[in-house]
Amino acid sequence: MQNDSTAANPLLDFSAMPRFEDIKPEHVEPAIRSLIDENRALIERLTAEPGTPTWDGFVSPMDEAGERLGRAWGVVGHLHSVFDVPEWREAYNAMLPEISRFYAEVGQNLALFEKYKALHDSPEFATLSPVRQRILGHGLRDFRLSGAELPDDQKPRFQEIQEEQSQLAAKFSENLLDATNAHAEWVSDEAGLAGIPDDVRQAARAAAEAEGKPGWKFTLQMPSYLPVLQYADDRELRARMYRAYATRASELGKPELDNGPLIGRILALRDEEARMLGYRNFAEVSLVPKMADTPEQVLGFLRDLAAKAKPFAEKDLEELKAFARAELGLDTLEPWDVAYASEKLRQARYAYSDQEVKQYFPEPKVLDGLFGVIRALYRVDILPDEAPTWDPDVRFFRIEKDGADGPELVGHFYLDLHARSTKRGGAWMDSARSRHRNTWGSDTPVAYLVCNFPGPVGGKPATFTHDDVLTLFHECGHGLHHLLTQVDELAVSGIHGVEWDAVELPSQFMENFCWEWDVLQGMTAHVDTGAPLPRALYDKMIAAKNFQSGMQTVRQLEFSMFDLRLHGEVDASSGPVPIERVMALLDEVRREVAVMIPPAWHRFPHSFSHIFAGGYAAGYYSYKWAEVLSADAFEAFEEAGAGKGSLLDPETGERFWREILAVGGSRPALDSFKAFRGREPRVDALLRHSGMVAQA
Repeated sequence: MQNDSTAANPLLDFSAMPRFEDIKPEHVEPAIRSLIDENRALIERLTAEPGTPTWDGFVSPMDEAGERLGRAWGVVGHLHSVFDVPEWREAYNAMLPEISRFYAEVGQNLALFEKYKALHDSPEFATLSPVRQRILGHGLRDFRLSGAELPDDQKPRFQEIQEEQSQLAAKFSENLLDATNAHAEWVSDEAGLAGIPDDVRQAARAAAEAEGKPGWKFTLQMPSYLPVLQYADDRELRARMYRAYATRASELGKPELDNGPLIGRILALRDEEARMLGYRNFAEVSLVPKMADTPEQVLGFLRDLAAKAKPFAEKDLEELKAFARAELGLDTLEPWDVAYASEKLRQARYAYSDQEVKQYFPEPKVLDGLFGVIRALYRVDILPDEAPTWDPDVRFFRIEKDGADGPELVGHFYLDLHARSTKRGGAWMDSARSRHRNTWGSDTPVAYLVCNFPGPVGGKPATFTHDDVLTLFHECGHGLHHLLTQVDELAVSGIHGVEWDAVELPSQFMENFCWEWDVLQGMTAHVDTGAPLPRALYDKMIAAKNFQSGMQTVRQLEFSMFDLRLHGEVDASSGPVPIERVMALLDEVRREVAVMIPPAWHRFPHSFSHIFAGGYAAGYYSYKWAEVLSADAFEAFEEAGAGKGSLLDPETGERFWREILAVGGSRPALDSFKAFRGREPRVDALLRHSGMVAQA
């Protein structure tokens, strides 16, 4: 039972959407403690009950209590990501050890583990649906990975490892955000702005005015940083910005924000965890719930792809160097010249610029186009809706489909598109609520879709680069995976229970539509004239689609191999790994696959949030692994749409929904792929889409 104080706590109100206008940092501790206590009491009661457990009497109440805690803590974690002010940071960090301790404690509860095993081995198991049987199998696997079978004298240490890892991951992310916000480049002379697009200049001027200062303020947030690297004629400005960005959260900046010691400690803890569980290294632990079988298999996949991509990457770089020498007077192509020279080369070769294209992608038109694609593929409607939000800029939408008795609600999503100083960088989708059926009815899914795009400037709507549009479609693909699920079991509903190296399939799949003429026609309108994207400009974009795709591919392979080898080969058994050892491994990987080697002072690992603060440890390869699946899946739409003028084929879309999106984690991802494609995945479509096929 809730007491009077918790009953009034908005974090404990699960009747509708989160009450963001009411939720305050002081609500976090009492709400989370109350829910943890509720879960602990339930576990104590269920494990004490005699006899063989049943699904309805044991798993269902466990799921429902766990879901309430997960939802409340999810709101807290979300606000820590999108509204990282000191009060929320303090509230989040105060309860992070408690929540980590609780989940570690549950994972190690041998009595609970025995109850799950007893149900798994009982006569009822044969009567359960295949989905529920899969959930029980996953549950037993996760207990083992959580240390349930460890000797009692080792469990406290294993629990300490989980708590410390959670705290270090949060600190890593906070250091990176603070280091990103700590640096600014001030330009006082307008001549120093040569080459920088007008909307970026206006945003920089507005940033300076907001601080009551003259001139222009450029920051390390992506909407400010990237255009400077890409367009600024001032080479020294580019060099300063590049160095500041490349050394964020390292010993070369503010000492208190140095992520180097955190990296060493995180690696040592992961290694200790792996050895306690009986594995040789953390890479092996990471792969247990994934599609791939062994680190060696993944490394072989990456090296095979690298062998195919590197010749194209070397050709890309030689062409860029030759152009920079001949046309830009850059005898030595420095890293801070690459984006600038690449943009100039693209303009020279294809006679267009990113900035020119950007004018055709105003935000309202892009959203209309995105929603139009979803309607065409899946025959659903996306409509504006109302709910409390954490920022006035955030919008809220509902998804409906036609039912026998009128429109049926499918789900909701929040859309938070613009960069803010209190929001962590990057783009992501997260679950606010999962679809499931419970004792009081059914809950429809709710998703957060978060990006860091430039906001409106000078009274005009925000405009997006084509890369921004790709990012938006990518995150929306994750969102659709979560929202269009038709599974009612929490553990495998939507994105839950999907193998990590397959979870990028729906997101990367959606990106492909951003290159289709019939799609772009409907989602472009020049921000000043309203004219749609000209066919001639589109043809140039297509001609340039695979511009430097070799260089981009080996860069991703570099990150993937570094991550896998870092967690599979670096000995951390004697304590924190020296950052010099981490950098040495990165250098080794670069010698194998990279074509452009950054300066010795570059500190890439210190900002590699995916693997140190984002759940991708020994799993960054998933992007390339899933790209094989997504390219192959999209090929089905190419085949269905051949000769029709559009790939937005609703029959194929319905099949993709039914076999991929609807089933979530309720069956192995490979089975879902084969159900959709009718065969095993092939790498051919990815190589073709990337232009990495030898010309006859």
